[in-house]
Amino acid sequence: MGVWRLRVCGGFAAAHQILHYGGPCEALHGHNFAVEVEVEGRALDPKTGMLMDFKELKRHLAAVTEGLDHTHVNALPEFAGVSPSSERLAEYIFRRLAARLEGFGVRLVRVLVSENTGAAAEYREE
Repeated sequence: MGVWRLRVCGGFAAAHQILHYGGPCEALHGHNFAVEVEVEGRALDPKTGMLMDFKELKRHLAAVTEGLDHTHVNALPEFAGVSPSSERLAEYIFRRLAARLEGFGVRLVRVLVSENTGAAAEYREE
């Protein structure tokens, strides 16, 4: 039995501080974060031939990331007392997006958050 995977990209701009880092990233600084998500499923819609509309998946991703966009992430209640590293941002996005996708016949496979083109963190659940 086959499996289809879809991948969409989005992003947000935000500032953060990495706590207890002991380097320049401990100071307030910002990024234009890029976000890539991947879903999979085993059944296509018989009418459209699609697993899920890309536009719909992008809409759900944007709904999750809009709460991060143009914020100081450390000030958000979800990150109180913890460093909002790219790793934690990927997990935050994963959990919220997975909840939004329930009932769509897809499983969220992974979320990748990039601070720049050379550095990214991925979160997935086994």
